Amino acid sequence: MSDTHAQSVAFVRETALPPAAPPMAASGPVLWMRTNLFATWPNALLTVAAIYVIYVILTATLPWMLNGLWNTTSLSECREALDGVTGACFSVLTERWNQLLFGFTYPSDSYWRPTLAFVLLFLAAAPVLFFDLPRKLLFFTGVYPFLAYWLIWGGTIFVPIIALLGFVAGYFVYERFVKNSFAAGFFGGIAVACVIWYIGGLLIPVGASDNAMLTAVPSRNLGGFMLNMMLGVTCVSLSVPIGIALALGRQSNLPVVKMISVLFIEFIRGVPLITLLFVANVMLAYFFPPDATVDLFLRVVIMITMFSSAYIAEVIRGGLAALPKGQYEAANSLGLDYAQSMRLIILPQALKISIPGIVNIAVGLFKDTTLVSVISLFDIVGMIRGPILASTDWNGVYWELFMFAAVLFFIVCYGISQYSQWLERRLATDHR
Repeated sequence: MSDTHAQSVAFVRETALPPAAPPMAASGPVLWMRTNLFATWPNALLTVAAIYVIYVILTATLPWMLNGLWNTTSLSECREALDGVTGACFSVLTERWNQLLFGFTYPSDSYWRPTLAFVLLFLAAAPVLFFDLPRKLLFFTGVYPFLAYWLIWGGTIFVPIIALLGFVAGYFVYERFVKNSFAAGFFGGIAVACVIWYIGGLLIPVGASDNAMLTAVPSRNLGGFMLNMMLGVTCVSLSVPIGIALALGRQSNLPVVKMISVLFIEFIRGVPLITLLFVANVMLAYFFPPDATVDLFLRVVIMITMFSSAYIAEVIRGGLAALPKGQYEAANSLGLDYAQSMRLIILPQALKISIPGIVNIAVGLFKDTTLVSVISLFDIVGMIRGPILASTDWNGVYWELFMFAAVLFFIVCYGISQYSQWLERRLATDHR
């Protein structure tokens, strides 16, 4: 009887079973493939077709790349070494890398100067791009343009120092008088900066020292991918604040300011960039005093900046129009004036909305810097089409050179795109 009673009592487990692994079809790579590649029959067919296209491309290009040569001195020697085997002649990259990066007239013993300026660019841009960093680093950001100018162009160090002092003095004058009148602060700051630059220009020949000199390099000697980077960084940095000013001017209640902004934006957007570059090369010098010798690089920067700032102005105007009217009313209810409401409430939200459009223009502008080759500035494309392919040693090499240029542009543009996506995620505070 007791045995029967003992057998009828249910067993109660005192310890839990270890968790079992999920089925293979519901986790890991199999689940990812079923979700992303073979979710439906049309997706499966497109996946198979894409894999086939990738296979065809790789089977055609991989042998050409893997059989490539890097140590020959000419195209004919490269073809003799290949002896009918399909292969690339990458020797042109090892032979002419300095021309592709720095141009063919930049002093070879000064390559360290633009290289150092490029490395310091990341340190200068870090506190602006990543706002979690200490604000103290912004001091170097403000000094960097003048330091980079001295490193790349050379000459006496007193030139960038006088320029920096002029900007600093103009800023303090602006801060002193802008509270009473914006016009007085703005034009007063410009006047003080110009006076300091003029006096500095008179004193520089007297105070110049050989110890503070680097070999001067004219802008005509700049070239290669270095020239593309300089134009891209300079023009994008200048066009964003100018575009903001034009967007605000287009929405201004002052008829004169609005008319000037509208005419400028519509005229620049209606003219191709290559036309503006020809204007910079031929006609822009006529707008300066007769004895003034305005550098071609400066003229190109002016035209490219005008072109991109007009497009950025329209992008930012779209961001301003996307804000609800209540944001403007909230700024007014707090007793903020126009400058305070724009700086603290309106522009931060409008710029966040405009990030994709601004990045799109920045990427397009960086690629459009290759157009300067039509006005005899030898950027990386101008170097390929001009001195390199014109030489008898490498006449006939195309894929290797243009592929190298495409890789460089892709790295920069992809980096800009990834940063913009990170910034959008970082600023996505709408639904938190």
